[in-house]
Amino acid sequence: MEDNRTVFDVLSEQLRRNRGDRLFKMKFPGGIMLVVILFIVVVILYNSFLKYVEPNEYGIKQVKIGISRGIQKEPYTTGLHFVIPGMQKMHFLPRDIQVLELTNYPQSASSFARQERAVHIQTSDGFFVDVDLSILYHIEDPYKVFTKIGPGSLFEDNGIIPKAEPTLKETLGELTTEEFYNSILRTEKAENAKKRLNQELNEKGIKVDQVLVRYFKYSDEIQKNIEEKKLKDQLVFKNQAEARASIEEAKLKKITQEGMVMVDVEIEKGKAYVTRTRAEKDLYFRKKTADADLLVKLAEAEKTRLKNEALKGKGAERMVGLKMADVYKGLDVIILPSDGPNGVNPLDLESTLKLFDVQKGGE
Repeated sequence: MEDNRTVFDVLSEQLRRNRGDRLFKMKFPGGIMLVVILFIVVVILYNSFLKYVEPNEYGIKQVKIGISRGIQKEPYTTGLHFVIPGMQKMHFLPRDIQVLELTNYPQSASSFARQERAVHIQTSDGFFVDVDLSILYHIEDPYKVFTKIGPGSLFEDNGIIPKAEPTLKETLGELTTEEFYNSILRTEKAENAKKRLNQELNEKGIKVDQVLVRYFKYSDEIQKNIEEKKLKDQLVFKNQAEARASIEEAKLKKITQEGMVMVDVEIEKGKAYVTRTRAEKDLYFRKKTADADLLVKLAEAEKTRLKNEALKGKGAERMVGLKMADVYKGLDVIILPSDGPNGVNPLDLESTLKLFDVQKGGE
């Protein structure tokens, strides 16, 4: 019986002893106390036996007592996972992108990134430069990181930070003082640094995604000399560019003038073609007009000829006589000699016809 008592019974008995049975019944009803105790038990069990792996984390289980002792190779993903207190332990590693800021200007770096001092690099021609960089990386294999580097933030302290500075000094140190201003060469060396870091860190479960050179600074004296030299170089480049521009401008003017001449030539050709075409048109028009006039004249001549031929035929004399008769119709009075050889007798038609040299029909 003693072993079957619940925690609730033990607590209730103790409270009765301290405050009295009556006071206990008034202030702590049995149902409410049971709910409170159950809630406390659930919270204790939850915190003791369940571990939550967040979306941006890996869970690495360590078995201290049991059959599969040691670090479990398969990482745990997001969610609740059962862990036995004292026998097992859940370690956590980040799975999102990590940033290592190497800078002498902390205010310019992200507050969520790990910050270290800028890299002090000696260039290939013997000068020193402080380089601000950002290294973006992530944990690719959490089991390798945990077993070869360690838990917690050791992937930073014993992993990427000790390797970053020597590698950057080696790769970026291949540049000369002036070559640091060449963004193409600078980016190429940063890419080489990323490859070398991956060669050393991939076997430990870390992968470097980008090495970004943000800013670099020489000593004030060297910086001034470099800037002066750069200004002189830029002046030389400017003069060379202006000279090339003048040459190209002269070529452009020449091409423009040649083009204008060609345009004028073509315009004159066009005008000549128009003039020639108009002349041919006028010539054709005059020729056709002359041909038409000739045809009209020929037709009129033919008409006259045919008319004359008709007048020479039979009945022409009588037609003349009839015409003369019409003439006479318009005369009210005509005085002609009636005697002598040339006398006219209008009543003598035959003599009238002879007068006008008109032969009689049939003769």
